[in-house]
Amino acid sequence: MPKRNPSLHGAVPEKCKTALLLVDVINDFEFPGGGDLFSRALPAARCLRRLKRRTKRAGIPVIYANDNFGRWQSDFRAQVDHCLNDGVRGEEVVKLLLPDEDDFFVLKPKHSGFFASSLGLLLGYLGVETLIIAGFAGDICVLYTVNDAYMRDFHLIIPADCIASETPEGNRHALAHMRRYLRARTPDSKRLRLPRKNRK
Repeated sequence: MPKRNPSLHGAVPEKCKTALLLVDVINDFEFPGGGDLFSRALPAARCLRRLKRRTKRAGIPVIYANDNFGRWQSDFRAQVDHCLNDGVRGEEVVKLLLPDEDDFFVLKPKHSGFFASSLGLLLGYLGVETLIIAGFAGDICVLYTVNDAYMRDFHLIIPADCIASETPEGNRHALAHMRRYLRARTPDSKRLRLPRKNRK
């Protein structure tokens, strides 16, 4: 068996115990039910923008796990450009949550950020133990991602004001499920205490 490569194919990220994972926030909301989801995602995105700024100041890495819109020839930057330049409903949300140059991203083909993606490999190289997970939709892609993270023994924090679903009921049920069955903490982002020294 080959030795474990200490680098991520030449790019060596700093080791961090905590990471912020953003699920499907680069989103055009151009699908059935997208209008309802967008109306709830916009205030969540404003909270998430403030949380992202706090995590960056704390030295916590930010990872975008995003759908590829079913286009196997697409890439993450193309998705950002589509949401900013094609007159889609989600433009305002995407402007709030634009990735920075030092952020990480993975494309996911299905609901969970872990399924058939490089997310697990990236988290392993970063040395992450605690995941702060936010994004859209709370009762679908966020929930599936949290479930898979739980099965991989991550400590989980889901800021309740930083996720959104098509209906308030769906969002409440998802948060309740995460708390009861997936051992997730679900504080509002303003009450979330970030580690002072995050690096290993």
